[in-house]
Amino acid sequence: MRIVSRDSATFEDRTEAGRLLAAELDLPGEEIPVVLGIPRGGLIVAHSLARSLNAPLDAVFVLKIGLPGNPELAVGAVSEGGETLLNEQFIERMGIRDPVEQERKKQAAELTRRADLIRRLRPRVPLAGRTVIITDDGVATGFTTRAAFRSVRGESPRKIIGAVPVGDEGAIEKLADEADDMVCLRCPPAFLAVSQFYRQYPQVTDEEIVRLFL
Repeated sequence: MRIVSRDSATFEDRTEAGRLLAAELDLPGEEIPVVLGIPRGGLIVAHSLARSLNAPLDAVFVLKIGLPGNPELAVGAVSEGGETLLNEQFIERMGIRDPVEQERKKQAAELTRRADLIRRLRPRVPLAGRTVIITDDGVATGFTTRAAFRSVRGESPRKIIGAVPVGDEGAIEKLADEADDMVCLRCPPAFLAVSQFYRQYPQVTDEEIVRLFL
């Protein structure tokens, strides 16, 4: 695991974050990785990262399952293959099993919609035996990124590298246990939300995502 800085400096936008990530990744000169972004914001970072590395771009489809009533707080994540990762102890303690299951079904349906949108434009890049870089625009709880790691691990890559611009240090440390390498540019001491570390952090539309794959 490598944390480049613990300061609270902001990125201009997701594109800049991807370029800065590329500069920090130590890859063998002859190796061409596959860069996977977590939609939606993570795909903007991934597109910039892939262009900087002259590497193929693809998406890894996972969505967080938000806490009922507070959707920004993740209590789990669901991946394209239907695998679900949940904070079981918290869900049991709060007695929210049924509403969480309703949210899981909702997110699984949205995940299928997003995957269909991109797979109509570009087939999945084979990952077996390849070095795979998985990125998002930031990590708060780590549930979504962990689900992405586990989903990709099932495709037998040679190596999984997690690379994110900013994240909560505790979450990054836990993610490092599930990746072959983990790089985070900034782990600030006062981490509240990913958006606070970007000067420009607009919502990413379907149309923007489609343009990345044209």
